[in-house]
Amino acid sequence: MDPQPSHACGDNPAPPEAQPQEKHGENGGSNANPDQEAQLPSGHADAATNANGNKKSLAFHLSFVGIALVAFLFSLDATTQAVALPVIADQLGGTTLQSFWANIGYLLCVVVTQPLYTAVSDVFGRKPTLYFGLVLFAVGSLVFAVARGMITVVAGRVLQGIGGGGMDLMAEVIVADMTTLQERSLYLGLLAIPTAVGSILGPTQGALFTTNVSWRWIGWFNLPILAAAFLLLLFFLRLRPVDSSIAIKLKRVDWAGAGLSLVGVALLVVPLSWAGALYPWKSWETIAPLVVGILLVLAFLLYEFKVPKAPIFPLRLFRSRTANLTLLGNFIQGASLYSLLQYLPLFLQAVTVNTALGSAIKLLPTSVTSVVFAVGGVIMVGVIGKGYRWPIRAYWLLLTLGSGLLGLSGVNTPTSMLLGLPVLWGAAIGALMRLLHLPMQASVSDVNDTGLVIGLLLVIRQLGGVVGLALSSTIFNSVFTSSINHLELPDSLATVRDASQAIAFIPQLRSLNVPADVLGPVLQAYAASMRAVFYTMTGLSAAGLFTSLFIEDVSLKRTELGRQRFEH
Repeated sequence: MDPQPSHACGDNPAPPEAQPQEKHGENGGSNANPDQEAQLPSGHADAATNANGNKKSLAFHLSFVGIALVAFLFSLDATTQAVALPVIADQLGGTTLQSFWANIGYLLCVVVTQPLYTAVSDVFGRKPTLYFGLVLFAVGSLVFAVARGMITVVAGRVLQGIGGGGMDLMAEVIVADMTTLQERSLYLGLLAIPTAVGSILGPTQGALFTTNVSWRWIGWFNLPILAAAFLLLLFFLRLRPVDSSIAIKLKRVDWAGAGLSLVGVALLVVPLSWAGALYPWKSWETIAPLVVGILLVLAFLLYEFKVPKAPIFPLRLFRSRTANLTLLGNFIQGASLYSLLQYLPLFLQAVTVNTALGSAIKLLPTSVTSVVFAVGGVIMVGVIGKGYRWPIRAYWLLLTLGSGLLGLSGVNTPTSMLLGLPVLWGAAIGALMRLLHLPMQASVSDVNDTGLVIGLLLVIRQLGGVVGLALSSTIFNSVFTSSINHLELPDSLATVRDASQAIAFIPQLRSLNVPADVLGPVLQAYAASMRAVFYTMTGLSAAGLFTSLFIEDVSLKRTELGRQRFEH
């Protein structure tokens, strides 16, 4: 084990003697040396007691339960819709374009709104911002549940995405407000449980509701959980409010930066989402918004570094080499996560001709392993106390190995291998989901920047997911086209000659009445296309491993709390 450096290689913006003493008041946080435990004055004795890991109040635990419900509901809803969407589109007579927007609208709204939620919560406070997200998500769930047409379904999903962006971000940020860096590994691990369980149950819930009751119950099911979370947070979440007038708060928000990021990220994400699916990569519908989006994002970055007094993502967040490399690794982790969450179930449905529910059941060992390692991986860092650098490297290596082994899967792969091969990938992706939070949060010199770096981390992960899905879709379509073009197919399989229709055609494979020697080469084409995706994610994972070689073990032994701390 390498010795732990004090903040080498740029991870401490100023030497210890140059850092100001801890300040309280409006900022309420600490700029003390991160390697030294903060000394709170006597007026904060209760906060210090809890910061050092002693007994937490009942209100703290009930608030954490409320946050856990929020995290559970966000991850559940995010993974439920893909299974139900074909049935919804069939019942409501939806077009391919409407189905696309019903699927991608949610993720798009999550990505583009999170920078705004980050800025607003720092100025107006975490609780009002979270409540706003919860209310929008509830309205969106209701609109979705009563929809009589695909346009209404899309509108409901958009509202859920706008609200869900706040739910996802605020759950992470509030846990950081409630805990010190020293104890945060424990609570990040505990928060991983509802997040992972929601991701596991989502596809199964979507299949069960769609098959046995009605897809509308996906929306109705959200409402009682939302109500329980809202009541717990309303009565027990005691965060110190941000004390200033509405006029001052409005002036503090970086509205111009928020607008640039909102439009820029949207124009960047949308063409990446539909490239290769709705429009070719070289079409003007893809290239034009993509170029404008890139220019606006660059303009946003330039503006943030030069103009506002309180930027959404201040330049100081990027002064740490460890933080920058962690962000790059997080982008790669998001690409692998979202790509394989989509293509692993599709592989089982296409290549082994399983139902959606059957594929979800076969992936249960992977899902359970992901939960165990998401919880245990980050908690063990706190328990062992030897730093996060080597565990992160080990899990990147495991992710590279696990992704590569998925390429061994094929039409004739035994069931035992289909159950076992994804498990290594699941263990690594689950562990990295939480472990990558530690170097990012440890690298900030001011505890009050923690919310900003969490927002930045989640936005980068979601962008990685969008880019990963776009890249995977392009690779799948390209390999599938080259694999299928030389085959002589009957009329019942003519649809798959258009690679853009290949994914939508998967449910029909089970009902085809064609000889095995005709269907077999088609299944082989599906297998080859998805293996190409797996190999691409293997290469990206190796790049993630490379980034981890240069991060530093910044000390986690810090006990200061921010200005929106939890008040016991």
